[in-house]
Amino acid sequence: MASALAAKMGFNSLLRKQAKNFSVRICTMESDMEFNCEVKLKGKELFDLVCRALGLRETWFFGLQYNVKDTVAWLKMEKRVLDQEIPKEEPITFQFLAKFYPENAEEELVQDITQHLFFLQVKKKILDEEIHCPPEASVLLASYAVHAKYGDYDPGIHKPGFLAEEELLPKRVINLYQMTPEMWEERITACYAQHRGRTRDEAEMEYLKIAQDLDMYGVNYFLIRNKKGTDLLLGVDALGLHIYDLDNKLTPKCSFPWNEIRNISYSDKEFTIKPLDKKANVFKFNSSRLRVNKLILQLCIGNHDLFMRRRRVDSLEVQQMKAQAREEHARKQVERQRLQREKQMREEAERARNELERRLMHLQDEAQMANDALLRSEQTADLLAEKAQIAEEEAKLLAEKAAEAETEMQRIKVTAIRGQEERRLIEQKMIQAEMLALQMAEESERRAKEAEHLKQDLQEARESERRAKHKLLEIMSKDVYVPPGLPAERMPDLNYSRENLSFEFKDTDMKRLSMEIEKEKVEYMEKSKHLQEQLNELKTEIESLKLKERETPLDIIHNQNAEQGTSKHSNFKKLTLQSAKTRVAYFEEL
Repeated sequence: MASALAAKMGFNSLLRKQAKNFSVRICTMESDMEFNCEVKLKGKELFDLVCRALGLRETWFFGLQYNVKDTVAWLKMEKRVLDQEIPKEEPITFQFLAKFYPENAEEELVQDITQHLFFLQVKKKILDEEIHCPPEASVLLASYAVHAKYGDYDPGIHKPGFLAEEELLPKRVINLYQMTPEMWEERITACYAQHRGRTRDEAEMEYLKIAQDLDMYGVNYFLIRNKKGTDLLLGVDALGLHIYDLDNKLTPKCSFPWNEIRNISYSDKEFTIKPLDKKANVFKFNSSRLRVNKLILQLCIGNHDLFMRRRRVDSLEVQQMKAQAREEHARKQVERQRLQREKQMREEAERARNELERRLMHLQDEAQMANDALLRSEQTADLLAEKAQIAEEEAKLLAEKAAEAETEMQRIKVTAIRGQEERRLIEQKMIQAEMLALQMAEESERRAKEAEHLKQDLQEARESERRAKHKLLEIMSKDVYVPPGLPAERMPDLNYSRENLSFEFKDTDMKRLSMEIEKEKVEYMEKSKHLQEQLNELKTEIESLKLKERETPLDIIHNQNAEQGTSKHSNFKKLTLQSAKTRVAYFEEL
């Protein structure tokens, strides 16, 4: 102890001799910052510098953490930075982290930056398995993390494989199931698609609302020993103190809410907690190191102060912050509604445009078909006209042949003055000539009828041609359909002016928005029920692919608690129903 103090004093004196300033690196969950600080700078001044750089006003949740040997410590606000047991190398590195967690994130976290920092820290703890998270909740939380990063799901942009490089699930969950990365992505994307319409801040808040119900959320664990020498775990969180078995960080054996604790103190390695119930025994335990007792005391005091602060009227600063947050939320809601309306108008205009293009293509197809029919009619008419002309020529030729036969018959009659034999021959020839003339007359009549029929077909073909032309003219002269709400003068080029998508917002919009905000509390229970149903559905989908032999002890404990209907809050209420005296006695007997 003395050597460490001497080394620290030597390091600090060396810094003072060499320069009046020293450099500090602050690591946040998103980026790093560096400051050049004066030697006399106090912890509170450095902390305020960081908060101003981040634009953070809800400072009471956060602190500057650094590593000391095999444990962590938080920078003390009232002491100089260089007078504390900080790392000796420059730049001096601190982690800017949430030191205390809210009971209800939605009610307590006012600023967007506060919510965002909590979201990043809780997500990292879940992925690093510092907070145990069941598989179905891990998938749902991953979908909200994806929404916070990528915005609304768009199948045209977010195609299969877009999450291949993302770290979204704890390795324990991935190893617990016989599922490929593509199968995990498919389930995460299915949940992600259901979050459409939420902003990044809303997605992060939904993430925190689910995470805050996890058993290990916001709990700091310390190894302790009771009077009997039994090794146990002490859990410190926003609700109080909890005692756990070494192998079960999920279900406490007993709990002490902050409103039942009167005094907390320590002497060397022994920690003493005095319950508000004077009949109850003093609650004592031992820790491994004095430094751990200091850390436990810091967390107890800070969590107790915040516990009591939540149950008092908000300070003027907090009231102003909440009022500003409500105004900003209302403004964002109005802006989002306006954007949604404009988007809806654009989508409707696009649909109308597509419908018009489809109708135009249909009319063009009809016109093309009519042109083709007209062309075929013209070709048929020409063919029929040619056939009719040929039939007429054939009829004329047959008529000439019939006339020649008649002339020949008359000549035979005139010269039939020869002998009877010649007469008989002539008569036979006459009979044959008459038969031939009759056949030729019949053929001529048939050809004439055929020519008449072809003329009728030609007339019908010309009539069909006339009707086809008439139909084409009707199609070309049809009025173009203009959907309601679209300007007719813009139809030729199918463009839409942005001026048609503007709106006027009145005071009634703000009143309606206020009413919607009031309804949120009523809708909370329904959302919680929906959330539980969603988690159960996810669990059912992947349960058949689970490898039971890979379950960790915490997985088994969580499943047992789920089967018994035991949750974080119900167990806390059950334990605190016992008297403080009973709980202290139970702790001492463990």
